[in-house]
Amino acid sequence: MQKIKNLAYLLAISLLLFSCGEYQKVLNKGTVEDQYKMAVKMYESQKFGKAIRLFEKVTPAYRGKPQMERIQFMVAQSNFNEKNYQTAGYYFDRFAKNYPKSSKLEEASFASALSYKLASPEFSKDPTDTNKALEAFQTFINAFPDSDKLEEANKHYKELRYKLQKKYFEIAKTYYTTADYDMRNYKAAIQAFDNLLEDYLGSEFKEEALYYRLKAAHDFTFKSYDRRKPERIKDAMEAYDKLIRNYPDTKYKTEVDKMVTRLQNEKVRIDDLIEKSKELEDSK
Repeated sequence: MQKIKNLAYLLAISLLLFSCGEYQKVLNKGTVEDQYKMAVKMYESQKFGKAIRLFEKVTPAYRGKPQMERIQFMVAQSNFNEKNYQTAGYYFDRFAKNYPKSSKLEEASFASALSYKLASPEFSKDPTDTNKALEAFQTFINAFPDSDKLEEANKHYKELRYKLQKKYFEIAKTYYTTADYDMRNYKAAIQAFDNLLEDYLGSEFKEEALYYRLKAAHDFTFKSYDRRKPERIKDAMEAYDKLIRNYPDTKYKTEVDKMVTRLQNEKVRIDDLIEKSKELEDSK
């Protein structure tokens, strides 16, 4: 029994070495046709890294030929299986654009979007691939409304949209939390929260964004010179009205009411100063 196991092991090693030797020979010295056949063999054997190397060599020779459709799809799928998601997204997208009548169009369109999603980093980093994935899923949803992948596509789309919202919410919040060190960040925070609320209607962060928008306007008012306060009180009160209009029973109501009372009292003080200033001017 042990001898049989040893022989089987030696046979497996021999086949592996032969296979590797055959692959290297074809890769380095084989004809284009041999390299193509070997690439397909490696692909079907799920040796995707080796398949990619061969496909890269034969692609120039097959460009414009019928085999190119199959090659381009296998290159995309190989990169996906190798977890080269950004590259896979690019090749699936190219396939979909180059072969709009292909039977694999729906599959490639979905795979392109999914690849970009898998390449998408955490929310705090560069959102390029997240935006590509979002756009690709939207394109897929519009192009294939009857697809059995539609529910999954919508799920991915919502997750990506949430990721971008979170990114822009955290950026706006960072502007606010650093405004004590740089007054200009109050304006930046206000603008960033406004952009978020405008770009993502019905955002999951809407209530919190409206609250911090008010908070930034409130704090900015009390860090300002008196001459700047009328316009900034007005802006803060408008932010309050918008929050209460959308969330009459907001979870921030206790703190919001305190901020509004403070703003109202400050408005009375500023209006009184303005009135006295006018009276002084009139008396001259």
